[in-house]
Amino acid sequence: MEHLALYRKYRPANFDEVVGQEHITQALKNQIASGSIGHAYLFTGSRGIGKTSIARILARAVNCLDNQNGSPCGRCEICVKLEKQNDINIIEIDAASNNRVDDVRELREKVKFAPVDAKYKVYIIDEVHMLTDSAFNALLKTLEEPPKHVIFILATTEAHKLPATILSRCVRFDFRLVGLEELVGLLKKVFDSEEIEYDDEALKAIALAGEGSVRDTLSIADSVIAFCIGKVTLEGVQKVLGSTDESLMIEFFDKLQNKDIGGLLELVNALDEGGKNMSILVKDLSKHARNLLICKTCAKPNEILNMAEESFGRIKKQSDEFEERVLISYMQSFGGAENELRYTISPRLLLETLSLSVMTGMGSEEVKKN
Repeated sequence: MEHLALYRKYRPANFDEVVGQEHITQALKNQIASGSIGHAYLFTGSRGIGKTSIARILARAVNCLDNQNGSPCGRCEICVKLEKQNDINIIEIDAASNNRVDDVRELREKVKFAPVDAKYKVYIIDEVHMLTDSAFNALLKTLEEPPKHVIFILATTEAHKLPATILSRCVRFDFRLVGLEELVGLLKKVFDSEEIEYDDEALKAIALAGEGSVRDTLSIADSVIAFCIGKVTLEGVQKVLGSTDESLMIEFFDKLQNKDIGGLLELVNALDEGGKNMSILVKDLSKHARNLLICKTCAKPNEILNMAEESFGRIKKQSDEFEERVLISYMQSFGGAENELRYTISPRLLLETLSLSVMTGMGSEEVKKN
């Protein structure tokens, strides 16, 4: 049986199934229920947070014969027909590969034709910022006064690249990155549905790695499921992601604080021989410094970190050993080295040099004031 990626298998079928975009789904449901549907929409935001999924739901909802509070019913003749990706009434265009003025002129000719067995013909133009200037100009008039049976949905990750003339003719919706708790909740539903055992900490690690993207989170979950046999554990997730165990982060920062040069070099050597990716390591180091800073400066740090009590206790205890300025310097130093490590021929040497520099030049007593 052919495997279907989780992000495709669990793509939302109606507005209520969308995760983390209630401010958008509710507005669209209200418009559909009241009949005040726009002729052009702009969906903008980071990758993998639901722009295309909501565009497809909207395309079905405006044509549904029995919409449920603005959502497509999924049962009527039109809904069943429109669920097929090759339906002629929902046209998806990838602007990255169809960005020429001739492509837009062809589109302008096709919009004149009425939909077949549906109320609206919906054009979903993905990555619309990739259109050329001449293509935008060709689209402008049609976007301003399209036929009554046409709705345009423009989707982009870079709305700032769109001309003001295009922006002013669209109803704009800005998509948000999805919160950690919402991603964990989604993963629980998916894993329960797939009948896969898991540790709560493992799901939290997957959600954190997804960085607010539903698609990235489910793609990581796919990789973890393939790796873990029987049960998804935190250790398994860390192996798949290549992330560094929390105890190693604490040990690394203890050696920085104690200026244990030999111990630090031995630890880097052990990590390198264990196959640790140095780019991921510096990202983890910067993140650990950030976690320590949150513990040291915030009134309710674990509401931000959302860690298990045992892990949080260890982080909180270590944060007391560092000054705020030192942690900020560590964040800047390790965070800034991530790009350098991608191009250096000796990532380990660069990490060793960086670590010794912050150890000897930015200790708690020697931090330089700006």
